[in-house]
Amino acid sequence: MNNNIGIYIHLPFCVKKCNYCDFLSSPADNAVKELYLRALQGQIASFYEEEYNRTHPVTSIYFGGGTPSLVSPEWIKKLIDTVRKYFNVEPDAEISMEMNPGTADEEKLNGYIEAGVNRLSIGLQSSDDEILSALGRIHTCADFLDIYRRARRVGFTNINVDVMSGLPDQTLEGYEETLDLVCALGPEHISAYSLIIEPGTPFEKMKLNLPDEDTEREMYHLTRRKLAASGFERYEISNYAKEGFKCRHNLLYWSGNDYLGFGIGAASYDRGVRYSVIKDRDKYMNLAFKDKWGDLLENIEHLTDDDRKTEYCILGLRRTEGISLAGFAGRFGQRLTSVYRTPIDKYTSMGLMELTGDRLRLTEAGIDVSNVILADFML
Repeated sequence: MNNNIGIYIHLPFCVKKCNYCDFLSSPADNAVKELYLRALQGQIASFYEEEYNRTHPVTSIYFGGGTPSLVSPEWIKKLIDTVRKYFNVEPDAEISMEMNPGTADEEKLNGYIEAGVNRLSIGLQSSDDEILSALGRIHTCADFLDIYRRARRVGFTNINVDVMSGLPDQTLEGYEETLDLVCALGPEHISAYSLIIEPGTPFEKMKLNLPDEDTEREMYHLTRRKLAASGFERYEISNYAKEGFKCRHNLLYWSGNDYLGFGIGAASYDRGVRYSVIKDRDKYMNLAFKDKWGDLLENIEHLTDDDRKTEYCILGLRRTEGISLAGFAGRFGQRLTSVYRTPIDKYTSMGLMELTGDRLRLTEAGIDVSNVILADFML
């Protein structure tokens, strides 16, 4: 395993929450944003450990939310500069920012490039305006096309587009139109997720006209076929990329590397310890300004060897390339085929998993039932 790490920065601001969203986000005025961002700077600086930060180069910085594009380019630059000051950031590090249509003009987009952002992730979800309205999105398809074209015009050469399937009132034909639109634009990366009704969201309380199971399955296979025909390689269950544009940040997660999360609710995996930042925004800011950095952390869990093996396999098998047998042996001092002999034998005999050379991976049929298979890799 290399020592590369990723840094996630949570910007929890949004214009309004979508009906399906269970992310930690809410509207905020400029004064609250300013206080939060100052607290965030302090939290990043508080992590400084000379030896660790020197020997663990940062290859990815990811601004997630919420809607990070509600934060000014000036503040994005301050946060990037703060990370660079306290961490060993690689010169060619991937610096991604999530963005929703309707939240940035050309001047702002230029500002993000000047700040150091080199990858955008734009949330389209659907090309159908009625579906977007039902989702609670603040934009139309025309707004998405506008921000995408402006991003290209100012010089962004690495753009991801998010799309969703299994949405209320969505038909197979309508979903295909969304895929056709996105493929015609030619982004470097597409993330294609199916809707999950999360507890506590408005959708949980609504009576929704959702596609049936067979239609959802057709949408899933349509995604794979359409994107492959347009030159996208599927490298993870829900992620597709043109050659050379796999998301480095996600690959760090799936490869079992360390990652550090800053801002409310952000998770970290730090040298075998998993923890997260408290979710209460006001409490977070209050503790930050009192320099009580240790009090910001909760859900601290020291992973056992079995925990780490389980996580390594579950994350690794989400990738289409699967798990390296040599990589597992080098990390844990055991043979993968010995530790997981029972599930490997079971699923290879069923044609749901294949063991070829140094790699253990799911087959196409296995990906279809990946949740069931991955559960069997829990020790």
